[in-house]
Amino acid sequence: MWLPAVSIPLLPAIIMLSSRYRVRVVALCRRALAWALRLMRGRVCVRSTHAFVFSNCTHGNADSVLETFDLYGDTHPSVCIGPQIGEVLDETVRRVRPSRVLELGMHCGYSSVRLLRLLPSAGRLVTVELDPLTAELGEEIILVAGFKHTQFQVLTCSSGESIPTLHPFLEPDQGTSEGFNLVLMDHDPQRYLPDLLALEREELLCPSGCAVLLIIRDLRAESLREVVDYIKAKPECYCIKAELQFMIEIFFQKESTGVKVDHV
Repeated sequence: MWLPAVSIPLLPAIIMLSSRYRVRVVALCRRALAWALRLMRGRVCVRSTHAFVFSNCTHGNADSVLETFDLYGDTHPSVCIGPQIGEVLDETVRRVRPSRVLELGMHCGYSSVRLLRLLPSAGRLVTVELDPLTAELGEEIILVAGFKHTQFQVLTCSSGESIPTLHPFLEPDQGTSEGFNLVLMDHDPQRYLPDLLALEREELLCPSGCAVLLIIRDLRAESLREVVDYIKAKPECYCIKAELQFMIEIFFQKESTGVKVDHV
């Protein structure tokens, strides 16, 4: 008899809590559904993009592969960065002249091909892709473009899982022990700051200078502002070289002496 007497006064609180958690559960389910739909659409896009490029490009010709990607993007939805961002990426690679490049987020292999064609003969690209299908088809596109496995490595896992395993790619017998000279982030923006912190913690950024490029696909992403705030709070080793509508370029230099922040 005591249970109803105790529970009745608590009924408004119980109803309020149930309502609150119901809203959260519904919101969580909606986010999960949206993620699943994005994944399905992304896989369809990857398959169709790969099929078009594979069938219409000149095999062994990297420029032809890129032109075919751009041709597909003119008439179809595409997750590739496209020629506008690609040209800025090319300019950055020519300026930085990296020998070791890390790419987080593969997207059919478009940016991988753009990067590889500008690396020196001893250069190497490590690209990380979470989705196995995207990684598989992207790797095939890289090979179709004429590059060999000695020039690149595809890791199929999350960025967080991959970063602690990257040291072997930077051993002295691989040509350098300093770290990556260029990092391209085009994966989950919410991982930009955690992955940057992990790369710094693991000492994978070249201490004499490393360009970090953050691709912007959603201007409203709060995670981008978190990265910018972190960079501005550490002027002794970071500066923002450029803030464009579609990309942020960060420069890292350990024990930097007054790196000038330059906004473009």
